[in-house]
Amino acid sequence: MRLALSMRQAALAVALGAAATVGGALVFEHVFGYVPCKLCLIQRNPYYIAIPLGLAAALLPPRWTRAGLWLLTLVFLVSAGLGAYHSGVEWGFFAGPSDCGGGAGQGAGNVGDFLNQLQTTRVVSCTEAAWRFLGLSLAGWNVLISLGLAGFAAKAAAGKGFSLGR
Repeated sequence: MRLALSMRQAALAVALGAAATVGGALVFEHVFGYVPCKLCLIQRNPYYIAIPLGLAAALLPPRWTRAGLWLLTLVFLVSAGLGAYHSGVEWGFFAGPSDCGGGAGQGAGNVGDFLNQLQTTRVVSCTEAAWRFLGLSLAGWNVLISLGLAGFAAKAAAGKGFSLGR
């Protein structure tokens, strides 16, 4: 049994893949307590762009769907670049941003408030991977997922099509 995916279905699949990926990041943050650093938060932006873009591309006429898939390809190539940069910062290949430390302040207050904030704020460095699986940090996994989604979108946009099954 073969199941061929149309460009619209491919756009929808990319949107769902993006939603699942950023959803996973949110689970790591809100369920498992991994506080994201500045670069982690920046890496989510392409996903936030790709979800509505993929949904829109799935609903538009075919020529616009193709254009949307090419845009999704570009979005995920940028995402892969952001992940590669963050991975390089974690491995010490690149210098990270000077302001990369998480737990941004809540605004000016009195000295007592400031001291309480210092005691309760967890500073998150962009240079240390909070979690690794098979040797890759979340930034490293972002590179692989982004390249996969970019390749999938590009193949669909090029009209190569996909078949699932035998």
